Amino acid sequence: MKYVLVTGGVVSGLGKGVTASSIGLLLQACGLRVTSIKIDPYLNTDAGTMSPFEHGEVFVLDDGGEVDLDLGNYERFLDSTLTRDNNITTGKIYQSVIDKERKGDYLGRTVQVVPHVTDAIQEWIERVANVPVDGKEGPPDVCVIELGGTIGDIESMPFIEALGQFSYKVGPGNFCLVHVSLVPVLSVVGEQKTKPTQHSVRGLRSLGLTPNILACRSTKALEENVKTKLSQFCHVPEVNIVTLYDVPNIWHVPLLLRDQKAHEAILKELNLSNAVKPDLAEWTARTKIYDTLQDPVRIAMVGKYTGLTDSYLSVLKALLHASVACHKKLVIEWVAASDLEEITAQEAPDVHKAAWDLLKGADGILVPGGFGDRGVQGKILATKYARENQVPFLGICLGMQLAVVEFARSILGFHDANSTEFEPETSSPCIIFMPEGSTTHMGGTMRLGSRRTYFQVADCKSSKLYGNAKFVDERHRHRYEVNPDMISEIEKAGLSFVGKDETGRRMEIVELPSHPYFVGAQFHPEFKSRPGKPSALFLGLIAAASGCLESVLQTGGKVNIVSKNGVANGSAMGKAHQNGNVYSNGNGLHH
Repeated sequence: MKYVLVTGGVVSGLGKGVTASSIGLLLQACGLRVTSIKIDPYLNTDAGTMSPFEHGEVFVLDDGGEVDLDLGNYERFLDSTLTRDNNITTGKIYQSVIDKERKGDYLGRTVQVVPHVTDAIQEWIERVANVPVDGKEGPPDVCVIELGGTIGDIESMPFIEALGQFSYKVGPGNFCLVHVSLVPVLSVVGEQKTKPTQHSVRGLRSLGLTPNILACRSTKALEENVKTKLSQFCHVPEVNIVTLYDVPNIWHVPLLLRDQKAHEAILKELNLSNAVKPDLAEWTARTKIYDTLQDPVRIAMVGKYTGLTDSYLSVLKALLHASVACHKKLVIEWVAASDLEEITAQEAPDVHKAAWDLLKGADGILVPGGFGDRGVQGKILATKYARENQVPFLGICLGMQLAVVEFARSILGFHDANSTEFEPETSSPCIIFMPEGSTTHMGGTMRLGSRRTYFQVADCKSSKLYGNAKFVDERHRHRYEVNPDMISEIEKAGLSFVGKDETGRRMEIVELPSHPYFVGAQFHPEFKSRPGKPSALFLGLIAAASGCLESVLQTGGKVNIVSKNGVANGSAMGKAHQNGNVYSNGNGLHH
């Protein structure tokens, strides 16, 4: 087993996750099988109870693991299926050590950070690195490990020590350290400054780790004299210093690394002489399409974390994948749900009008998942607008539940219809608490992970988008469900529950057959969207908003975005939009 460790220095938020994902993709393109591990030094056991303001979205895996959003990047770039064990946290490590101590496994010894915690970290890495994540038999060839945080942080010290021991244990030729650092440009002088990186590398070396490759974040490519200086002071060969300069979108990063021959440096450090030349033809073609998109599709995102885009990262990526497939340039209109409410009209009429103008100017409306009652009324108003004005609509999790609530209020006349999450005593409980959950313990008590949905109506839009499948496996993260006792009444009024679980009592997909595209999903389809394989329901939304839904439905939701020669091939969308292009607001490495 070969290991590539990605660390970060100077400041956080440099794009270690994207760099690690890109390294993985590049090695995969060289014919190697790759797995990934993300180390988060915080004390939380997992990301499940953390606010999106703290750490961005919570990414959900097939096995129900609630993990850091970087694992979403790994899955999207490598098209892999990770497990909760691929995310190591200080909380998990300490919990396992304390559990062993309580069982007497340490035979009365004093339990210490070194060696017990550091040994536990190394054992975890070795165990998880050998688990295949690509659906094939046998262990992977390379494990890419990303250490969260910045070198010098107190909480990451046990991991630094463990990884120092680990690099010695696996030996030279089996371990490569890529250090991502910042080379700032002072606007006054206009000169690239190496001192922050020098200090960062010095700190790393003092902790027992020596970088083999430097990945320098900067606004533009490193000048040759800067590379020479870094090489001298950081003891890294010039050929092993690569620049990750700002690019229009993160799909360029693997190509940046390839063009600077980063793969050759890594393969040399890992003694992997049998790897082939990286084949990134399809990735390159898709990236070119993304860069050249002109024709916009406007999607109104009605949520409560609109000030922090990382809160909806997977939703944004799923929209992007679908818009690239439709050859449309994605434009997100952020609408704070509470701004649509009547109380805002009284307190801040200008804000209220601006929010409604954005909503009414959109080609499609998306109401994502969420928890808590803030902005719920605004989301219901947005849903009502989409339903009444034939605007393409996708509701995810809470968004789907509120679509049912709005329908019950407006069409069935249940004016007090609500979710028991927000109104426990409501006389028309459309949404009720899920029996198998717990209302007292927050962590790991929801309906989590991959569950199967069976289509009840063969010719519904959702089934066609999923390739006329009889069932589909998607990831869940919720506590509340549509009340099964109200289903028949709601369906008689025209709302169709086209997807249910195996028992038939849990509603998974809802559609309004009389509407061009009005779909709600109890699951989170965004978590399984990939650049080359857009999520079916997101594809439906973008296609409906772009006016090409019928052609997509006729092909069974299949869209071949690019062939290996870089030409958009025989998809309904490729034919419908031969001159079009796709991409949303790129922002360099910051995802």
